[in-house]
Amino acid sequence: MKHNRVFAALFIVSGWCVPVAAVAATVDSFPSRSIRVLVPNGAGSSVDTLTRIVTTSMSDVIKQQLVIDNRAGAGGVIGMEIGKGANPDGYTMIAATTAASTIARLLVKNPTYHPVNDYDMIGQFGVTLNVLVVANALPVKSVPELIAYAKGGKQPFNMASAGVGSQSHLSGAYFMLEAKFDSLHVPYKGGGASVAALVAGESQWSLTPSAAAMSHVTAKRMRAIGHSLIKPTALLPGIPPISDTIPGFDYTGWMGFMVPKGTPKPIVEKLHAAMVETMKLPDVAKAMAFQGTEIIILKPAEFRKEVQESMVKNAKLVKTVGLQAN
Repeated sequence: MKHNRVFAALFIVSGWCVPVAAVAATVDSFPSRSIRVLVPNGAGSSVDTLTRIVTTSMSDVIKQQLVIDNRAGAGGVIGMEIGKGANPDGYTMIAATTAASTIARLLVKNPTYHPVNDYDMIGQFGVTLNVLVVANALPVKSVPELIAYAKGGKQPFNMASAGVGSQSHLSGAYFMLEAKFDSLHVPYKGGGASVAALVAGESQWSLTPSAAAMSHVTAKRMRAIGHSLIKPTALLPGIPPISDTIPGFDYTGWMGFMVPKGTPKPIVEKLHAAMVETMKLPDVAKAMAFQGTEIIILKPAEFRKEVQESMVKNAKLVKTVGLQAN
């Protein structure tokens, strides 16, 4: 009840005529209805897939339905803007990612949101590695073979991404820079569409978040030939790190939940506790591992620091690969 007393006192000091009992009841009864979870990406994307894994079980933990609201567009900018403007009452959560939070805003001249200043953090729940996948028709079975094929100049040789400023766009551009080859970038409307393009043979390769690709790899609709962690991982047995070919290559992304700025701290704490409990469930751990995603929990303050550091890192990377704000 300590948080409830503090929260009520703030309302009194600020001049709000809100009864103490009503404020306490609001916090204690949260959540009393379903919670919207904004996903700044399309259905079938890695973000959508992982968010659904977590929210399906988190609904049972928190005893209310968590409803996915996909708001794709502009690499995540649209969804982040909607999340920023939502009522800070705990009934809107944002599925936050490296791409939508810290990359997409770098590619617009006048960004309308700041990932650290405009949101409160619930916490991080996972780290997504990128997997290097190729279309089945492409005659390559390893990273060195892909680089050699690229430098041979055969066409078509298109790199699919989930859109300009997406994690797959930036990781693929970084890979081309380090491997010293060129490929036509073809941005699609979301990770699901970009991976489907490889399955259909419209594009030839992608370095995409594993959650968007691994079900297709398992079904042999495409091949995985490398991943973006610096070392081998048990999450992707038999798939070598790109760093075996390009020493030091390392590019991953994070996922977590945010809420609009000003959401009451006791509600944020309830949501964080529910997230932590959810990630301990065996079925969730198994599903995340199947998608090549490592469960790493960060508290709100730790997550805020991670987002801040990610902003700095990706600003340098965007500049290095030569991406320009539109």
